[in-house]
Amino acid sequence: MDMQAPEMTKTTTPLIDSFGRQVTYLRVSVTDRCDFRCTYCMSENMKFLPKKDVLSFEELNVLIDAFVARGVKKVRLTGGEPLVRRDIMDLIGRISRHLTSSHLRELTLTTNGSQLVRFAKRLKEAGINRINVSLDTMDAGKFTDITRRGRLEQVLAGIEAADSAGLSVKLNMVAIKGFNDTEIIPMMKWAHGKGYDLTLIEEMPLGEVSRDRAKDFLPLRKVRDDLAETFTLDKISHATGGPARYVRVKETGGRLGFITPMSHNFCESCNRVRLTCTGQLYLCLGREGRVDLRVALREKGASGLDAILDEAMVLKPKGHDFDPSRQAPAIARHMSMTGG
Repeated sequence: MDMQAPEMTKTTTPLIDSFGRQVTYLRVSVTDRCDFRCTYCMSENMKFLPKKDVLSFEELNVLIDAFVARGVKKVRLTGGEPLVRRDIMDLIGRISRHLTSSHLRELTLTTNGSQLVRFAKRLKEAGINRINVSLDTMDAGKFTDITRRGRLEQVLAGIEAADSAGLSVKLNMVAIKGFNDTEIIPMMKWAHGKGYDLTLIEEMPLGEVSRDRAKDFLPLRKVRDDLAETFTLDKISHATGGPARYVRVKETGGRLGFITPMSHNFCESCNRVRLTCTGQLYLCLGREGRVDLRVALREKGASGLDAILDEAMVLKPKGHDFDPSRQAPAIARHMSMTGG
């Protein structure tokens, strides 16, 4: 099998779907494993994949190279928790050569923060300049409850280590009615006081969880309207390549983002696809449609990837159809399977 990646000097056609949207952003889940068990992301008793089903770093590297050759400019590593995968810095080092060559504009990472004390400096040295850290509450007891095992002080120490290493930090906060809705303003003030962006996210109906999502759903339109009664929210053009829409909070000077897959989807401008650690390419987080890149790679090698990527672009849907009033999950797979 030819595992050699496509030559970056050979310009190939960009990845454009049936609706004229160019895919320039690849999210790669490097593992389904995590040291937390967040209630909106995993079931309490998760069954993780056997290691034999997970792509090797060599395979992941070849797949990422194929996307970069087709015009992907941003790669985000996710999980599970990406930093719990053994020797993860080896993969990051391989991908980062595309930053040096300028074929890739940005390599970034989403993390729960638990391993940042160990990895922050090495991430910065490898060319990662910006990371997203999931942080849903600043209450230590509630933090342990929602993560089922995490320690808030460990994550805060990781965020501090990332800041000290020169990484730009954005905090992601899943907004849940009755759990952390009263903490949004304090979290915003704390984050902006530290120089961090904060993005609020509506919970998505992925996988069976132990709560009634419909009852806990908090529409961010209401949150934004409530915030506007106290703060001046100025629209800005800032964009990071993802789905968040940002405002500048005049009173704090910081940026506040809103990701609203439930109350107002952002599919019309979708530029993203998601690659799982088993090689499944999902064309939409809210749909089950996918193509199997692992089979294509192992049967035909790198030379067979262009054709299946073209097939994937035809399959990419116009958008998802999440319904916040439904308690049952819209998608059976958990968030940790696809990557956040």
